[in-house]
Amino acid sequence: MRCVKALQLTLAVVKPDAVAHPLILEALHQKILQNFIIVRKKDLMWKTEDSEKFYAEHAASQSSLCNPAVYLYSHNSGPMRAYILAREDAITHWRGMMGPTKVFRARFTSPDTLRGQYGLTDTRNTTHGSGNAEHFSQLNE
Repeated sequence: MRCVKALQLTLAVVKPDAVAHPLILEALHQKILQNFIIVRKKDLMWKTEDSEKFYAEHAASQSSLCNPAVYLYSHNSGPMRAYILAREDAITHWRGMMGPTKVFRARFTSPDTLRGQYGLTDTRNTTHGSGNAEHFSQLNE
């Protein structure tokens, strides 16, 4: 008898710094296709309110004008691409593919990760992902 594991869903966001470069966006898309089932894909542009809601856990300790993530997503010139991805251990796998949040660290400790290859700075680090299943559920409410 074979044991079948359940698929897990995760949110993956390609940030404006990567979407602005078609070749990088395509490379990221191909890596996603090689590793996940794409349940849904959507290009979007956020307003400040959207960013504040998305990053509420971080914004609670800082004003939206001082919060780099909120500022970046609402004031960066360009769209983002959001994916809902599925696979076994999707959250862990996506986070592993992204690599460390700090680009400098990613380049030296995990150069084959998405952030190690394509990240520019700690806030312009190409991708975002759900930290856990609860975070994913909250984002989809």
